[in-house]
Amino acid sequence: MHIQIVSVGKLKEDYLVKGIAEYVKRMGPYAKITLTEVSDEKAPEVLSAAEERQVVGREGERILASIKEEAHVVALAIGGELWSSEDLASHIDKLGTYGKSHVAFVIGGSLGLSEAVLKRADKKLSFGRLTYPHQLMRLILVEQVYRAFRINRGEPYHK
Repeated sequence: MHIQIVSVGKLKEDYLVKGIAEYVKRMGPYAKITLTEVSDEKAPEVLSAAEERQVVGREGERILASIKEEAHVVALAIGGELWSSEDLASHIDKLGTYGKSHVAFVIGGSLGLSEAVLKRADKKLSFGRLTYPHQLMRLILVEQVYRAFRINRGEPYHK
């Protein structure tokens, strides 16, 4: 299986880069994992609603351009479904069973995801009602994907 994590912006924090690299390394026996960073749209700190939509729209175009047509897309969105780690594991397992070998998880920028990206998504997943920095969400997501593969193999990581 090929797992792709598409995210907006360049990750700069060393502790996040190291944490993500550790989980990517651990994923080696389970699946191929690709981290795709698309550039964020430069914008002033204060934006009108129309300007926010433009920024998110441009980032969304970059996201969609980086996802293969055959990919099963899971968008991380506040309004998405709430899953347990076991639910995520089951979802990944079912995709593999039914021939979906490319899964793309999408993390938007600080303003979220465009409507076009949300429409392209096969599933929308929420990690709760709390707000996380999108850079930190990359680490949380890659850890949860690793955990899902361990759960599916019956390995003792998830206790």
